[in-house]
Amino acid sequence: MTRRDCLLAALVAAVWGFNFVVIDWGMDGVPPLLFLALRFVLVVFPAIFLVRRPDVPWRTLAAVGTFMSIGQFGFLYVAMDAGMPPGLAALVLQAQVVFTIVIAAGVLREVPTSAQVAGVLLGVTGLVVVGLGRGGQVPAAALLLCLLGALSWGVGNVVSRAARVPGGLSLTVWSATVVPVPLLMLALVVDGPSAVADGLAAFGWQAALSTLYTAGLSSLVGYGIFNSLLARNPSAAVVPWVLLAPVVAMASAWLLLDQVPNGAEAGGGLLLVGGVLVALRSGRRPGGSGERSTEPRPGTVDGPPLVDTAPRRR
Repeated sequence: MTRRDCLLAALVAAVWGFNFVVIDWGMDGVPPLLFLALRFVLVVFPAIFLVRRPDVPWRTLAAVGTFMSIGQFGFLYVAMDAGMPPGLAALVLQAQVVFTIVIAAGVLREVPTSAQVAGVLLGVTGLVVVGLGRGGQVPAAALLLCLLGALSWGVGNVVSRAARVPGGLSLTVWSATVVPVPLLMLALVVDGPSAVADGLAAFGWQAALSTLYTAGLSSLVGYGIFNSLLARNPSAAVVPWVLLAPVVAMASAWLLLDQVPNGAEAGGGLLLVGGVLVALRSGRRPGGSGERSTEPRPGTVDGPPLVDTAPRRR
């Protein structure tokens, strides 16, 4: 990864880390799936009239929207509604790093380097340390739902990487078109029409500000950048950066929600940061330029896209 890509990845991690506190702050009184559906309505409109559809099949857009948006955030929002604290939710969701690298190795033949494996293992150790120090009071169902969200995110990352769409914003916007209606239907089934109606009535300025942040910064800006990074870098070089998000989430929860981190959380957070630094050492060439080589590497997919990207009629 180039230095510019590294800075962009760090920015995304910061935006996403603060996102967990914003979700927890804004979801009060609104059913989680309804809250998420309204978020993605704002992601789609009006951006869909300003951003050209990416030149990939609709099945690719549907797959990215299903796994990276409906699956990841659907499970996450329900988990947080079921009692998962924002800082710990950010931490558990980072199991997506392991899922992504394992799935990418099997599906895309992107074999991680030894430094990337070591960095991920160090980051996972940090996750375990924090989980052991904090997770005893978390409902088991909430923890399982959050892990399912991480798995769905990992699948979505690999689909996005395989698509190789140059403009990450276009993939973010157009994949979101398949999200609001299924989420609204799920909300009606899971919570019931009366709860959905009550949630719409309770949607005040606090929920509106939260939705603006999650839709504008987290989805449009964050995933626009993230999908662009996945399009031009191996998955194992990009996803370790997201391990920084729990550090930002826990710090934000400490400052804004008075959720003071204990020793395990502080130590685990340091291991997470160390894991990212170790994993990213392999992405720099000797000489310090930080530019990525254009030569295909053994065990990676640096050739033609794995999806049919021939021009299509719109």
